[in-house]
Amino acid sequence: MTRLSNGTYVLVADSEKALFLENTVDGDDPFLQVRRKDEQENPPDREQSANRPGRFNDGPSVHRSAVDDTDWHQLAKERFAKDLSDKLYEMAHRGEFAKLVLVAAPEVLGELRKTLHKEVSDRVIGEISKNLTGHEITRIEELVKDALRNS
Repeated sequence: MTRLSNGTYVLVADSEKALFLENTVDGDDPFLQVRRKDEQENPPDREQSANRPGRFNDGPSVHRSAVDDTDWHQLAKERFAKDLSDKLYEMAHRGEFAKLVLVAAPEVLGELRKTLHKEVSDRVIGEISKNLTGHEITRIEELVKDALRNS
């Protein structure tokens, strides 16, 4: 059973918002306080794309095929996870946390796993593959405590 000891950080993230929380009491009854909040503005792809999809010739014939445009919205989501990974590395390097629990939407958690520095991944004591960014802090406390107890 993993516990949220005093000083453990909990990152709660989705692809556009992240809460850096710190447990300020013991693991039996955690009390998470917000230490940092990051958000990125990421409008839908249709608002970020400049042109309609391109076209190219299929060779010597007169046929033309459409080419998908870059999905700027999706790229921004992936870049946000990389930015979070970089921030966690900076925080770990400064000694801001010794233990970390990652709580993120499944696709964000996957991106984080790929990009976490060893100095951060060595401090990860638990992972929860859920999007909890829309929940109240007290509800996050309960869900994290229950998930870690059952892990």
